[in-house]
Amino acid sequence: MTMRSAEPGFLRVIGLMSGTSLDGVDAALIETDGVTVGRRGASLSLGYDAALRQALYALFDRASELRGDEPELLSAERALTDIHAEAVRQVLTMEGEVDLIGFHGQTLFHAPQSGRTWQIGDALRLSGATGLPVIHDFRSDDVRAGGEGAPLAPWYHAACLAGQGRPVAILNIGGVANVTYVGRDGTILACDTGPGNALLDDWALRHTGVACDHDGALARAGQVDQARLTALLAAPFFHRLPPKSLDRQAFIAALDLLAPLSAEDGAATLVAFTVQAVATTILPEAPRAWFVCGGGRHNPVLMQALAETLAGRVAPVETLGWNGDMVEAECFAYLAMRSLRGLPLSAPGITGAPGLFTGGRLSAAAIRPAPGFWPLPSRDAALSRDPH
Repeated sequence: MTMRSAEPGFLRVIGLMSGTSLDGVDAALIETDGVTVGRRGASLSLGYDAALRQALYALFDRASELRGDEPELLSAERALTDIHAEAVRQVLTMEGEVDLIGFHGQTLFHAPQSGRTWQIGDALRLSGATGLPVIHDFRSDDVRAGGEGAPLAPWYHAACLAGQGRPVAILNIGGVANVTYVGRDGTILACDTGPGNALLDDWALRHTGVACDHDGALARAGQVDQARLTALLAAPFFHRLPPKSLDRQAFIAALDLLAPLSAEDGAATLVAFTVQAVATTILPEAPRAWFVCGGGRHNPVLMQALAETLAGRVAPVETLGWNGDMVEAECFAYLAMRSLRGLPLSAPGITGAPGLFTGGRLSAAAIRPAPGFWPLPSRDAALSRDPH
């Protein structure tokens, strides 16, 4: 077990991420002051069992109608929170002392145009189970301010891209795909590009019983249906300028459109949909390089299609020395520290908010924080704040 050794002004923060792919929770420790990133520590992934995955998936289609007190919702939230707590405990076993948790939770519904975004997860339960303060609810303040509430990872991407030749892009392909663009002058622009893995995972589950097209086997054996692909790309979303964001279910009707196709042709068309959505995203200048993180980079068919379609080099973020499976978890550790310090999470070029605003909420059970933990004297152990 290693003990605390963070640089002065830095905290040791565990970030937690449960993405729209519903495969599990990622946990990663970084040392950060919310501006720069120091040591990357232990990380791990814990998969969701079939029962929890099915319970969460069942909530997606009903999310806009849920009140928040339904027994099945509360049961799923407890189970979700408890596996996050187990992930934290395992990282603690490897790392020793930790100061703070950044807890994204599980997005059920994201409709910023309607002023709504909803991530479930019980922050106080997580705090009580781990003995650590928890920052959560990262997106709501941005949406209330008029922003998209997503993506938020560009703050972390840009911090880690210091020194890279520009323009450069980080492409995250999770359930939904998003891009961070850093221009020649350092300007950050970001948006969701379109579907990532979610539709392909749903398609694979429907046709094979496994929620993943392992090694792109289905897509490799199929042919793209150009007519259906053109119909999918005609959606108004693809004609909007960044910043913009998507709900996981925004293009779920694509599965019905592709239903007459074979399993292989449908998978090939969905891969092409993800790639063409990236290619049609309107950026100020073509990036000289695209570095890819998220689960999508494990699909060789998808990566080959990106390399054949996008101008500039396409490579996994491992070529930068990053762990591409843990970027989003590390990101929410970084954002938790930014929130704690009152630094911006919102920006016009990232979320479309009208200014620079902080966000997130700090919740803690009855615990004694580490000496020197609280940087702002007005904060207490049960704080829930609205910075606007």
